Amino acid sequence: MNSTPSKKELMNRSLSTITINIGKSGINESVVDEIKRQLKDKEVVKIRFSKGISPQKQNYINQITEKSNSKLIDFRGNVAILFKKKR
Repeated sequence: MNSTPSKKELMNRSLSTITINIGKSGINESVVDEIKRQLKDKEVVKIRFSKGISPQKQNYINQITEKSNSKLIDFRGNVAILFKKKR
């Protein structure tokens, strides 16, 4: 049986470098497509948001998780970690 990894296991997997940076131009379809691709390959994606977009961060996270069918594992400061189980 292949169960969903624990939050601790996912956090350990994401300790590597940031895989996606989102700047002042925000998100668009190509950013979402890249996040989907990385989730398909790795299951875990670490996203860093520019400090200048603080008011929009939560909105962007909601859009990204909805469009990529992923789950928000952790969100601290300007860094978010997403997970999507491989099929």
